[in-house]
Amino acid sequence: MDLVLNGRGIEITDHVRKTVEHKLAKISRRPRPEVTRLEVEIVQEHNPRIQGSHRVQVACEAARVTFRAEGSGPDVDSALDEVVERIERQMETWRSKREDAKSGRRARVQSGMAEETETSE
Repeated sequence: MDLVLNGRGIEITDHVRKTVEHKLAKISRRPRPEVTRLEVEIVQEHNPRIQGSHRVQVACEAARVTFRAEGSGPDVDSALDEVVERIERQMETWRSKREDAKSGRRARVQSGMAEETETSE
């Protein structure tokens, strides 16, 4: 898995790099979809009127699918937690859709509904 870190308005230190690697390790450990590349961009806004002064954007590339999420918070850790939750939710939704398509659940449910409407008439 490739990890690309970009910083705008913030210096990418070893501490930030280790934090990002640790928190995104959960995503890369999942068997499906196999993550091939993670692009992380950390942006620090210097405007005091902006509530979430740190913004993290992640693009998670896997075979035939890309997941993207953005999170903001007062520090990099909280913004990164938000992004990880969103990416995991997207991956779970993708997995459940794939399982439904493979098992043919939709076809069975639709045929069952068609039978019910025929018997009720």
